Amino acid sequence: MAKKVVFSGIQPSGVLHIGNYLGAIQQWVEGQAKYDNIFCVVDLHAITVPQDPKELTDNIYRTAATYLAAGINPRQSIVFVQSQVPAHAELAWLLNTITTMGELSRMTQFKDKSQKGGSGRASVGLFDYPVLMAADILLYGTQAVPVGEDQTQHVELARDLAQRFNHRFGKTFPVPEVILRKSGARIMGLDDPTKKMSKSASPANYIALTDSSDVIRKKIMRAVTDSGSTIKFDPKRAGLHNLLTIYQLFSGQTEAQIERHFAGKGYGDLKRELADLVIGKLTPLQTKIEHYMKNKRLLDAILKSGAKRAARLAHPMLTEVKRKLGLAQ
Repeated sequence: MAKKVVFSGIQPSGVLHIGNYLGAIQQWVEGQAKYDNIFCVVDLHAITVPQDPKELTDNIYRTAATYLAAGINPRQSIVFVQSQVPAHAELAWLLNTITTMGELSRMTQFKDKSQKGGSGRASVGLFDYPVLMAADILLYGTQAVPVGEDQTQHVELARDLAQRFNHRFGKTFPVPEVILRKSGARIMGLDDPTKKMSKSASPANYIALTDSSDVIRKKIMRAVTDSGSTIKFDPKRAGLHNLLTIYQLFSGQTEAQIERHFAGKGYGDLKRELADLVIGKLTPLQTKIEHYMKNKRLLDAILKSGAKRAARLAHPMLTEVKRKLGLAQ
């Protein structure tokens, strides 16, 4: 039985944090044997908001290095940078012609991001971001997309566009399904557990994959909890639940095992043990990331090879879409 084709990507728009790792990258690594995976550094998405060019270049390399350091195998999966495969941008333009302004106006992420700087000043790229994401997905005949809860609306648009194109021009795109991680799909902020962990928030909100051991320990010890005393998995106790979720995902233990372990212990014990656990997991990851960052030629070779493989897969789909639209070949 053929494996499902899965497409995944992360923006190289800043420091990656444990929310990216636990909610996405770790899941990708675990799914390599199960799916035919295409892992992309989505740099075209990153430039929908202003970027410093030198920082962006470094972040592109660091994001790719993180994929590889975490366990993505470039011989088993395709790893590449989005802008190195022009078919992404070309298919996005073609899909724009069957996408309505109303659909994009309803996208909650555009509303949230544009409100920060004023909707009148938001770029067309930011408004059109979901169509580019749909192109990323549909270009490879993707059948499943692992995403966090905040991205499900964008995958729904990709599904709608696939069905619309198929209806108007004949069966072309598979309609992708969403793979949503049951536990940890959204890692919440340490200083505000009611909101998703974000690199755009204060440094106290997130644990960066590059944070030192001392910084990690300080952030966890200062993390918001509540006035309770028992350590139980209870979504209503947002701060505690978030810390326990992080512990569960890094340790691989069940909720019952964790609750038994911390029976009779206090929040201080949980935070100290969680800090030790996170530091123990991130230290070897950091070492591997720096290995790749010091070997840019190796990174370039891996990414160039991945882009060639991705382009070969993308070409037939893009050609078929253009033919069905009536464009000259």
